[in-house]
Amino acid sequence: MRDPEAIIDREAEQRRLHELLARGQPQLVLVYGRRRVGKTHLLGRTWKDTASFYFTAAETTPAQNREALLAALAEWSGEPVHAEDYPTWRSVFRLLLDFRTPEPLVITLDEFQYLGENAAELKAVASELNAAWETRRPTRPLVLVLAGSAVRTLESLNQGGSPLYGRFAWQCRLRPFNYWFAGELAGFTDPRERTYAYGIFGGTPRYLSAIDPDRSVAENAVMLMLHPAGEVRELVRTALLQEQGLREIQKYVAILRAIGRGRTDLNEIAQAAGLEPDTALRDKLERLIELDYVRAGRNLGAGPKERFRYRVADPAFRFFYDFVAPLESVLATQDPASVWERHIAPTLDAYMGLIFEGIVEEAYYRLQPHLDLPLVREWGRWEGVDRTRQPLEVDIATVLMDKRVLTGAIKWCQDPVDVDVHTRHLEMLDRLSQAGVKWAHEAKKPGAPLLYVAANGFSDRFIQAARGTRDEVYLWTLSDLLQELPAQQA
Repeated sequence: MRDPEAIIDREAEQRRLHELLARGQPQLVLVYGRRRVGKTHLLGRTWKDTASFYFTAAETTPAQNREALLAALAEWSGEPVHAEDYPTWRSVFRLLLDFRTPEPLVITLDEFQYLGENAAELKAVASELNAAWETRRPTRPLVLVLAGSAVRTLESLNQGGSPLYGRFAWQCRLRPFNYWFAGELAGFTDPRERTYAYGIFGGTPRYLSAIDPDRSVAENAVMLMLHPAGEVRELVRTALLQEQGLREIQKYVAILRAIGRGRTDLNEIAQAAGLEPDTALRDKLERLIELDYVRAGRNLGAGPKERFRYRVADPAFRFFYDFVAPLESVLATQDPASVWERHIAPTLDAYMGLIFEGIVEEAYYRLQPHLDLPLVREWGRWEGVDRTRQPLEVDIATVLMDKRVLTGAIKWCQDPVDVDVHTRHLEMLDRLSQAGVKWAHEAKKPGAPLLYVAANGFSDRFIQAARGTRDEVYLWTLSDLLQELPAQQA
């Protein structure tokens, strides 16, 4: 049974917030992240033993938000606060900053972007806050947190030209959980079920909190993602509508649908989305990347003119656009459980292949300090053709800080991987080297490490062959990726 008050992950953020309060003097903090990543949960539960006032602005007029803030302060403090006495934002901010408590005080203004109706008005509000903040007053332990889900708007508060530029003691962007913490929140104990849960529901805390760990992953997927009234399905479907500042939502949806159907370069995306491959499309892709919905990547060692490949970054959105969106008509008229059994379950492991590659990247950084792994300069992969135009795909092609090149293969498999995977990997390095790919020359050297990850392990022949090839070989299974580490490293 989950504790609804528990905070999963975010230990570093909590520790930093408490350190700032312990400084004993006013500190201004900026916390932001896209919707549903857990900002409210974190900021509303970090201060269990501290006087804290929390206000969430609404998408209404600044005047109404000012009145609502004053009313909330009066209710929280038990002291009379008359709105007519505080007609400007500067007077409101002075009231907050001068509010006296016998103990340290934390003030959180969530969805701060709604205090102004547009960028110019919000800048004016920030200027008023800056004026109040600069007023000399007795030193006291106080933290004022500005928070919000309008990522670009909140980031601009601490950029050149903003009245608050340089005033923040700490700026923090909250992102979705990695595979490890997503598994913790999902609540499954079986390693494969736990990983499937991440592949379907991603790392957004709000989506994961809807999972019932007493049901199977399949049952949860049917109930929450496939059913026309599925809770997570609706959250994913409407997510872009909730992002402040996005216009032409239908074009963003078309872009995600195109990428979800396997269109990965700009021209393919434009054609599938019915858009022009122009600057406007690039701007929309950049916006989706900023919000962590899309990820762009190029082959290791790619030149500046080589095209990017785009993928849906969040597994929940990838699942939605890979499976749910193309089957919307079927799901509206037929049993979602049957759709799962006939159309999704048989292809789920193929879908999990790319998800697993992302998990391995996250796992490397998670395990690095614990296993004393080599430090990474640039994590990457390679996909293309050799001199004979035969396709090649290297799952791991990574430059290390010591300039060596780490390569290897990642297999989401039901059975132990046999020696042919190792043999084929070495052959691909030979072919790439012959094709003039520079990093492949480094990857062939005896000192270049190998990393193989197989969900269900390796055959004895594989282990013997791999370890006989190089001195530094890492062989990881799904259990290795899910091993529990000390809290500060998890």
